[in-house]
Amino acid sequence: MLIAFYAPMKSPEHPNPSGDRQIAQLLMRALDQGGHQVHLASQHRSYDGTGDTKTQATIKREGGRLASRLLDAYRNNTISKPNIWLTYHLYHKAPDWIGPRICKTLKIPYIIAEASYAAKQTGGPWDLGLQASKQAIEMASAIISFNAVDDACVSSLLRGGTKIFSIPPFVDTQPYAAAAKKKMLHRRLTADRYSIDPGVPWLLCVAMMRPGDKIRSYEQLGTALSILKGRPWRLLVVGDGTAREQATRALAAIDDHVHWIGRQDAEKLPGIYAACDLYVWPAVNEAFGMAFVEAQASGLAAVAGNYGGVQGVVNAPDCGLLVEPGNPEALAVAVAKLLDEPDNRQAMASRAQQHTWQHHGLDAGASALDRVLKEVTSCQS
Repeated sequence: MLIAFYAPMKSPEHPNPSGDRQIAQLLMRALDQGGHQVHLASQHRSYDGTGDTKTQATIKREGGRLASRLLDAYRNNTISKPNIWLTYHLYHKAPDWIGPRICKTLKIPYIIAEASYAAKQTGGPWDLGLQASKQAIEMASAIISFNAVDDACVSSLLRGGTKIFSIPPFVDTQPYAAAAKKKMLHRRLTADRYSIDPGVPWLLCVAMMRPGDKIRSYEQLGTALSILKGRPWRLLVVGDGTAREQATRALAAIDDHVHWIGRQDAEKLPGIYAACDLYVWPAVNEAFGMAFVEAQASGLAAVAGNYGGVQGVVNAPDCGLLVEPGNPEALAVAVAKLLDEPDNRQAMASRAQQHTWQHHGLDAGASALDRVLKEVTSCQS
């Protein structure tokens, strides 16, 4: 099938790395691996984080122009008409102004992966995007969910017969598996490059530095690990962003234990994961956290705050430990437990790796997406 793909929050070709961009890229790869042709329909970013109604109106008009341009291209066979339109990550701050109109005109199925609807935003600064998202969800032929937390709000909007398909988040596990087989090499190289003592446990977090929940996670992490300052460990922090100074302040109490690795290209991340011993992240209001999947694919156990859909990717207690959200003291206790029990930590890490390879790999994602597309098209025929 020919799939028109669109990510209004952040295009898979956006220059700045993020979990959103990564998942969009993985969705396109999984569709391709499943034997489908994928057409990136638009790179139009509909996101407005300010709540400015004039900005949103401008974004809407631009979306309308792009939809008209696409329809002309489909009619003139400049671009082949798709069989299905798939929009990834739709919500009130990033509505889809293109896909619904295309699907109504071409009479093709409209699928949303990771939709959310917050009724409490009604009448608020993003009401325009909220209503657009509501209408998009109402006309959807299917919803693909990576996080069951959002399902209840979305399901109430669905027309009769429209299903929510739950698919575990997935990554291409091969680079992480390959790096894990050379763990000691990557540890030596990382130790030399960043002057880290290889004889003590290495904790790791991989996260962008943005205001809001990301910084709140850094703050909780700093509070938790400050409780453990008397122990021998090091924290590797991978990431960067506009709130770098805030992240630095958040970890100031443990600055003598921290190694700032900075933003890393995707091909370098598997080696850094493999070099470490334990993944730690409070995950404040995370939908699920792709870094947890990557860490576990690399052979790391994870300690996390039990927010959102994190429990869907950290299979506790077999593969990691989940603690009460917003409780740095509980996070510290969990980290201390796995620092004190290296054999248990390693056994947990091995189970996490096997679980991730089996349930969160690209093959599993491709098969799951293919099943959704086949069911949707069979119902439409």
